[in-house]
Amino acid sequence: MNKYRKRKYFLEALWEGLLKLSGSVTSIIILLIVVFLFSQGVGLFKKPVIEEGYELVVNSQNPVNKLTAFEVKEIFDYEIEVWSALGVNNAEDEIVVFRLNDIERYVESEEELESHNIACTLNRIIESNSGMIAFIPQQYVVNEDFEAKVMDLGEIKPAEFFAGKEWYPTANPAPQYGILPIIMGTLWVSLGAILLALPFGLSVAIYLAELANHRIYKMLKPTVELLAGIPSVVYGFFGLVVIVPMVQQVFNLPVGETGLTGSIILGIMALPTIITISEDALRSVPRAMREASLALGANHWQTIYKVIVPYAMSGITAAVVLGIGRAIGETMAVLMVTGNAAIIPHTLLEPLRTIPATIAAELGEAPKGGTHYQALFLLGCILFILTLIINLTVEYITARKRITN
Repeated sequence: MNKYRKRKYFLEALWEGLLKLSGSVTSIIILLIVVFLFSQGVGLFKKPVIEEGYELVVNSQNPVNKLTAFEVKEIFDYEIEVWSALGVNNAEDEIVVFRLNDIERYVESEEELESHNIACTLNRIIESNSGMIAFIPQQYVVNEDFEAKVMDLGEIKPAEFFAGKEWYPTANPAPQYGILPIIMGTLWVSLGAILLALPFGLSVAIYLAELANHRIYKMLKPTVELLAGIPSVVYGFFGLVVIVPMVQQVFNLPVGETGLTGSIILGIMALPTIITISEDALRSVPRAMREASLALGANHWQTIYKVIVPYAMSGITAAVVLGIGRAIGETMAVLMVTGNAAIIPHTLLEPLRTIPATIAAELGEAPKGGTHYQALFLLGCILFILTLIINLTVEYITARKRITN
């Protein structure tokens, strides 16, 4: 008997140790993933505004000493054509944009194009054109005889990243990493999805918990759970074929890939979460609450919306928050139906872009360790923080529910 007890205790201790080890390893792996995510992202603010390996150079007499990344983009897109438009006095010259492949237009002999003469040739070209701004490789600027003024644009600033209104990571020579349009697009789509999914999800949950008979319940419950098992790409394809043309025709829009289309698809995808959790919350209302309401003269419907729903409100709120988390983290379906336009949306009837869709669409093309690569990882950090806030909110709501009960 003692031998049997020792063996039993040994097996229990072994299983307990394995469970602890499994939990510890899982926690460490998750922690390492988070550390890796943030370590890859925060390095963005140590990167130069100008593309690495290049410099912006102007005439040594040019009074302009500082430019922002947006101003550089506007200059090279020919939106700003005179230096005075930058608010600098005594700078009336027209802006002449110069890239290295323009050098042949300014040389006087073939000798100036030889590799050992290019630095001197570039210096001569820039110094002879008072309004020129040149985007040239850094290797030609380190020459001691180079007299033209090198613009110091500094490093990417957090304010430019978090409050920037343009996302053009491939812009040359100054990529734009303003994430405000992407964050606004994510919030617009998520808010629209919840506004669409909440009334339908709550209605179905009330019906399943309080009104449906056993046969209908057995038919509807698996159907709701089946919605959660459909791959997101199938939802995206359905939205592309059915919802996109419908939205385009109903609202008379030039294109149907809008935030509203994404909200409808995400609302459908969030329904299983909202219905399941809300139904559990409604079924957890004590039977005594129902009987007391009916005993006081209330009918079934009055009992539902005056007693049962208010009592289960904490669980319903948790369902809504988890539904928001489902919408925020969705990638493929949103990527297919929202238009992927990185502009600040003012209504749901405009194309927009979300954080997960941006990461999915661009990470494969971003050079590892580059500025674009780190900007996408920082977007992942922001998405992680949003999801963490949602999960903490759910924990707080459910904890309040336990205390109340």
